[in-house]
Amino acid sequence: QVQLVESGGGSVQAGGSLRLSCAFSGNTRSRLGMGWFRQAPGKEREGVAAIGLSGSTNYADSVKGRFTISQDNAKNTLYLLMNSLKPEDTAMYYCTARERAVAVGLLLARQSYDYWGRGTQVTVSS
Repeated sequence: QVQLVESGGGSVQAGGSLRLSCAFSGNTRSRLGMGWFRQAPGKEREGVAAIGLSGSTNYADSVKGRFTISQDNAKNTLYLLMNSLKPEDTAMYYCTARERAVAVGLLLARQSYDYWGRGTQVTVSS
């Protein structure tokens, strides 16, 4: 089992920045990758960014060039730095971890992940 706890959400004006953190604990050696998803009211949960143990990263087209995912294994923490935020980035953001190897095309697919945090709210005003 892996436990995930997100923090760092909040309200910000368009163009601003936020950094989300996700503290992970438990059987962390079983994880092969981690990611960030988001879900806006009335919409499906969507993959935002993913990172493998090697540090390789993948991003949704909507956040490329604005968001950066990173991990500090010494601190057991996953990060998501979000710059140039837009009102459409408003959502609940979830940290996730997977114990399975998946194809590159599935790195941002919800079904690829095994563990989920409870989320942290990000609100961007225009």
